[in-house]
Amino acid sequence: MKKFQTLFAAALLATASGCAEKSEQVVEAETQSVEKPVIYQVLPRLFGNTNPTNKPWGTIEENGVGKFNDFTPKVLQEIHDLGATHIWYTGSLHHALVGDYTDYGISNDDPDVVKGRAGSPYAIKDYYSVNPDLAENPAERLQEFRALIDRSHEQELKVIIDIVPNHVARAYQSLDKPDGVRDFGADDDTSVTYARDNNFYYVTGEEFRVPVSDAGYRPLNGEANPLVDDQFAESPAKWTGNGARSPQPAIDDWYETVKINFGVRPDGSKDFPELSAEFAQKDYAAHAAFWADKEVPDSWQKFRDIAHYWLDFGVDGFRYDMAGMVPVEFWSYLNSSIKMKKPDTLLLAEIYTPERYRDYIHVGKMDYLYDKVGTYDAIRAVMQGKGSTNKVAEIQAELQDIAPHMLHFMENHDEQRIASPEFAGNAEAGKPAMLVSATVTAAPTLVYFGQELGEAAGADAGFGKASRTTIFDYWSVPTVRRWNNDGQWNTAQLSEDEKALRDFYQRLLSFSTSSAALRGEYLDLHNYNSERAQGYDDKLFAFARWAGDERLLVVANFDKEVREVELQLPEELLQQWNLAEGSHTVADQLGQTEGELLVRDGNGKIALQLAPFASHIFRVNN
Repeated sequence: MKKFQTLFAAALLATASGCAEKSEQVVEAETQSVEKPVIYQVLPRLFGNTNPTNKPWGTIEENGVGKFNDFTPKVLQEIHDLGATHIWYTGSLHHALVGDYTDYGISNDDPDVVKGRAGSPYAIKDYYSVNPDLAENPAERLQEFRALIDRSHEQELKVIIDIVPNHVARAYQSLDKPDGVRDFGADDDTSVTYARDNNFYYVTGEEFRVPVSDAGYRPLNGEANPLVDDQFAESPAKWTGNGARSPQPAIDDWYETVKINFGVRPDGSKDFPELSAEFAQKDYAAHAAFWADKEVPDSWQKFRDIAHYWLDFGVDGFRYDMAGMVPVEFWSYLNSSIKMKKPDTLLLAEIYTPERYRDYIHVGKMDYLYDKVGTYDAIRAVMQGKGSTNKVAEIQAELQDIAPHMLHFMENHDEQRIASPEFAGNAEAGKPAMLVSATVTAAPTLVYFGQELGEAAGADAGFGKASRTTIFDYWSVPTVRRWNNDGQWNTAQLSEDEKALRDFYQRLLSFSTSSAALRGEYLDLHNYNSERAQGYDDKLFAFARWAGDERLLVVANFDKEVREVELQLPEELLQQWNLAEGSHTVADQLGQTEGELLVRDGNGKIALQLAPFASHIFRVNN
């Protein structure tokens, strides 16, 4: 059997260079916070919108739009009471959209290079301002956002916003930048493909051409608009956000964006100082000292200034979009500067390359990374009947040394809703998934708004398609509308199933933030029981967590059928827990279920009848 695995205070077993030396600095950083964050992700554009029209490709006048002011103290308190410690306001920054705000000095965006009508939150047009759609008075949009941050803090929620370093909107123009700040590209030498201090890459001698769709896609679904003419003035053409170098990107490229140059030459070589391997062992202060006297590309400095601006504004953390497309040395530079300014800033990176995880944690100084290619994918496969919980156990062993740094989620704006037919087709199936996701490590948990209500995202919104709540269109979310209940934010209009599901999420998330054991030690019981326990198979998953006198057994049933199993506990665990021979009660921390643990001759057994999608956290008493 496997030896005990300490997940929270474990020595890191691998550095960025692949060696197996313990890093005291990294261990200290890993254990400095006693909080297990719960991040609640919302799109303000959708969250407070109560308009039920939901016409595909509908205008803002037809379908409505949520506002910053919809986040009242009441609903922020509800989100906090759900168990959230942080709220991620996705799409708050000013991004390209199809709407006329010229009365406020804002240029119109060309629908030929805007995805959808409301636009992608990841095509930032002004890094120093916020989306005018979300303000009651667009002229006071920054003041309204500052007030939202203040309200969030009053309800004990820390605020996260996106920073999208890899790309910006094709028509980037900042109206609200501080004095002395220059726009991206304003000082570029456009006669060359690459220069270190250019902000963009250029296709010299070529003009940009709008992509053509073989599938018949037309901007605004073919609606007449004076700007829809298959033309967009950009000369010379810039490289597209996903790295496409053609002056005419393909329709499935990120054609609405242009790629930022971080000092990586077109051949992939680096045009900036590199860190030696020993920096994987050093803390953020040492990283900041390294960069203090170094010349770095202009884009690096621009993003440092942007991050510091928002810290001064009151933001508490950043979610970095597609962080893996940006060199890790830049993250060392940026994140060390952020930590020197505000050490408790939460830094979260979207990255999908497991072989680079340790680089981005140890060298890039990220607090947390997406655990998508790993825990999420493995759990999803079990839920869909395409995989085994054996893989879930395997992933946890592989990530043991960095487990507290891996953000866990079962929904976000990029992934399908659990309740959608394209995923599980049943919100109840998400219970064991969330149980394991939220408790298997000390890592943060992410919940996507409406997930706790069983939102299924069942309609095509226009550019956004069914199964994922749209991020491109003006739309409202049916379950959240009912929860809104004319601004009362209560359960009166929810179904009994929706109420019960939300109650489960509240109990689980609240327990996860308060339990010391869930920040303590971990022992895999899955492999042990797969070999020994009658009725235990790869539809079940079990493990132990403990700290001090709090001893927990977590048991999940991913099957839609009732399962009967006699869970076995190894002698080593019983000794660690100092459990005497005889009977010990176990009490479910998520419900009223109680059971009996029998210890005989150095072995422990619990007879369990597990309901479909059963999710239990049993506390073991003496």
